[in-house]
Amino acid sequence: MKSSVTPIRRSPEEQANFEATFKKIFEHGFGFNEVIGLKVESFDPESPRLKFEMRPELVGSFIHKRLHGGVIATALDTVGGFAVAVAVADKYASEMAEQIVARFSRFGTIDLRVDYLRLGVGRSFHASAKVVRLGGRIAFVQMELKNDADQLIATGTATYIVS
Repeated sequence: MKSSVTPIRRSPEEQANFEATFKKIFEHGFGFNEVIGLKVESFDPESPRLKFEMRPELVGSFIHKRLHGGVIATALDTVGGFAVAVAVADKYASEMAEQIVARFSRFGTIDLRVDYLRLGVGRSFHASAKVVRLGGRIAFVQMELKNDADQLIATGTATYIVS
């Protein structure tokens, strides 16, 4: 039997507060994210996205001017964690931003796999993620990194602790 009760959702103002809080956390709360220049592009629960511009500091091969593999892995791990944060915020849609931050403070990467598919060349890069499973303690996520020409640079999968 289905319930006819509509779950309580946070107000538009509180949703904006959540998004501003998590934008600040992901763009400035983690020093390495700030070094890379990661920016929140989308809070879409189906495919949260981060982006960053290519800069000389991110080059892994000075001869070929391509993106460092560690930057690729970090972007994928970060967008995976971001996707979990967005999914948890959606799951607990009645909670205020501060409550979601408290939940987020217990997250951690358990496992990360990166498949490097193409050279990391481009003017900018976009990382997206999809939460495949969000359980009470564990989340499983699939991620992609594409360049500004929409070429798939790398994929990843990760498992995160969420409790």
